[in-house]
Amino acid sequence: MDALRAVPLDSVKPQPSTDASPRPAAADELEISASLKEDDRRSAGLSEVAALACVVLVAIDLRPAIVSVGPLLPSIRNEFAISNAQASLLTAIPAVLMGLLAFPTPWLARRFGRDKVMLVALATLTIATFARAFAESVISLFATTAAVGAGIAVAGALVAGFIKNNYPRHVALFMGVYACAIGLGSTISAAVTGPLAEAVGGWRIGAGGFAIPGLIAIAAWQVIARAERHKESVRSDKPVPDKGSVLPFTSPIAWLAALYFSLNNFLFFGLIAWIAPMYIERGMSSADAALLLASFTAAFMTANPLAGFISRRNDRRGVIALFASTSLLGILAIALLPAMPYFFIPMIAFGVGGSFTLGMVLPLDHAGDSNEANAWTAFVLGIGYFAGALGPFVLGLARDSTGGFTIAVWMLVVAAFLKLSLATLLRPRRG
Repeated sequence: MDALRAVPLDSVKPQPSTDASPRPAAADELEISASLKEDDRRSAGLSEVAALACVVLVAIDLRPAIVSVGPLLPSIRNEFAISNAQASLLTAIPAVLMGLLAFPTPWLARRFGRDKVMLVALATLTIATFARAFAESVISLFATTAAVGAGIAVAGALVAGFIKNNYPRHVALFMGVYACAIGLGSTISAAVTGPLAEAVGGWRIGAGGFAIPGLIAIAAWQVIARAERHKESVRSDKPVPDKGSVLPFTSPIAWLAALYFSLNNFLFFGLIAWIAPMYIERGMSSADAALLLASFTAAFMTANPLAGFISRRNDRRGVIALFASTSLLGILAIALLPAMPYFFIPMIAFGVGGSFTLGMVLPLDHAGDSNEANAWTAFVLGIGYFAGALGPFVLGLARDSTGGFTIAVWMLVVAAFLKLSLATLLRPRRG
């Protein structure tokens, strides 16, 4: 007891308790993970909802300048005294340029900056859409149409890289919404163009009015551009080397994906160009034919996000076959039973719309980063849009050669069958 009293109490230092449990490492990991996620959120500059809204506003602008030509084609053909094959170039030229200009777009983005290139492309599309309404000759009509195609080509090729870079875990869903917005722009233009042209007594206002969505798209991408500049300033201490990826010309799966996208675009552009004229020849009014075209674009738009939503697995072959078979059955139906267009035309569009989303997702499935995503997307879109541009021209040529659309429709059947036959070959990326 005396020994114990001899020890001052304040000299006794507390020892670490063997009973106290140390802070769990998992808790530290959670805090670090949450901190990193918060840093990523702040550095991204835009929330997912805001970014998606901007992408939607841009996507809405990427088809009206093409789709609006369908209901106006008879009026344009009569005013400029051109043949059906020549008139089809108003749809084919943009599709060709969407293919050709997709290849150099990744280089342009690296050389001048993605956002600058995107804004120039959207401005080109807007100005050309407006200028085409004042075309006084066949040359100016086709020249402004070519500028429309150039703007769409470059802008469309850059969106996928933005999505892959910022939202890699939600690629299919984002691309589905993006494709849906493209369909929304197509639907609005298809539904409004014919009645508007009839109301004002001419095709020019019906065509030129779609410069307005271009102004909205420019403003939307400026929001993204500001957010990206903020992102770069926040992460300025973590520089990322700016290196490009080689276009995958030697990859068999890239060629299969490009062929799949080509056949689907052959169907899409061919039908967009000739649905209205085909049914006008069968006795429909221009307004009713425009509504039929709108039913096509509406069903296309409905299928876009659905394909992205249900295609959760990396192996998408089953979903690819589902949508490909739907479009094939619909085209067979209008070839054999042309009396029910308001049922079978949307059925075709549903299959084509789902296939379009999946065709846009396939390049991103095989890309490891945003640079690779731009390269794969440029390759697939370049070949796909270029080959798809043959749709309006080939169908128009068949119409002029045979005096009807029977052969043209059976060409669509063959294309739809070939697309379905690729389903089992589009294997997922290994490793």
